[in-house]
Amino acid sequence: MKVLVATEKPFAGVAVEGIREVMAEAGYDLVLLEKYTDKQQLKEAVKDVEAIIIRSDKIDAEVMDAAQNLKIVVRAGAGYDNVDLVAATERGIVVQNTPGQNSNAVAELVFGMLVMAVRNMYNGTSGSELKGKTLGIHAFGQVGRNVARIAGGFGMAVSALDPFCPDEVIEQAGVSPVHSVEELYSNNKFVSLHIPANEQTRRSVGYELISRLPKGGVLINTARKEVIDEDGLARALRERTDLKYVADIRPDSADALSAEFGDRVFFTPKKMGAQTAEANINAGIAAARQIVEFLRDGVNRYQVNK
Repeated sequence: MKVLVATEKPFAGVAVEGIREVMAEAGYDLVLLEKYTDKQQLKEAVKDVEAIIIRSDKIDAEVMDAAQNLKIVVRAGAGYDNVDLVAATERGIVVQNTPGQNSNAVAELVFGMLVMAVRNMYNGTSGSELKGKTLGIHAFGQVGRNVARIAGGFGMAVSALDPFCPDEVIEQAGVSPVHSVEELYSNNKFVSLHIPANEQTRRSVGYELISRLPKGGVLINTARKEVIDEDGLARALRERTDLKYVADIRPDSADALSAEFGDRVFFTPKKMGAQTAEANINAGIAAARQIVEFLRDGVNRYQVNK
C-alpha cells in the first residue's frame, strides 16, 4: 500500500515523523508532496497511491480521476469542504476527517480574538471584561464544547444552539440549550460561530441576525467565510457602531470592511485556528491511524460521505 501526504502547507516535522512511524508499522510506503505550487504536481503524485492525507489542499474530480487506485482521502482537521464529496462517492472513494484533533487550538483562538476585541484591539483605550458576560455558541460540536469549557474559566454565562445535539448533552457541559437562532443572537453579547459551510448555512448569518446582538456585541467566526452574508455584515456594522466582527477567515470584502470600520473588524492573514504545533501533530497522526484502520480493517468511523 502506498500513502501520499500532500500538503501545500506542510505538517510540522514531528508530525511527519509520527505519520511515517504509523505507516512503517503497518508496512505501508509513505510518499511526501510538500509545498507544491500547481495542481499538475498533485495529479502526478496521486497516480499510484491508495490513500491521501491532506490539510487544506483541494481534492476534486480531476485529482481523483488521476488517482486510479485511490480508496480513501483523510482531511487532517474538522472541515472537509475542500474535498468534492459527490465526486468521491461516485468513484467509491471514502472521505474522512479527524474531528476533535484541532478543537482546543481553535477554541483558544476564539478567546484570543475575543479578548482583543473587548479590549478595543489594544489601542490604549478602556475596554471591558468577559466575566459575567453572555456567550452564545452557534453549533455545539467538538470546537463548541471546548469554547464552553474555556468560557467557564472566564466566568461567562454560556448558551448553545445545535439542533443535532440533545439538550441533555449541552446541559451536561454546564451550558443552556437554545432552540432558535434568533434567541441565540438576541440574548448573547458575544456569539461564536462553529457551523459548517453547506447549502443550508451559506450566507445564513447576515444583517437580521447580527443586528440582534445586544449593545457592544461581538461576532467571532472561526468556521468558514461562506457562512457570512458580507453585505449584511457591512450593513449591520454601519447601522450599529457598537458592534464588532473578528474572524479567522479573511472575508472576500476584507479590504472594504477594514477601510470603512477600522479596528471594529479584525481578520487573521490566513486561517490559523489549527495552526499550533500540538494540533498539527495530533491531526496528522490521527489521519495516519485512520487510514491504517480503514485499509486494514475496514473501519470507517469518521467517514463524511456515507
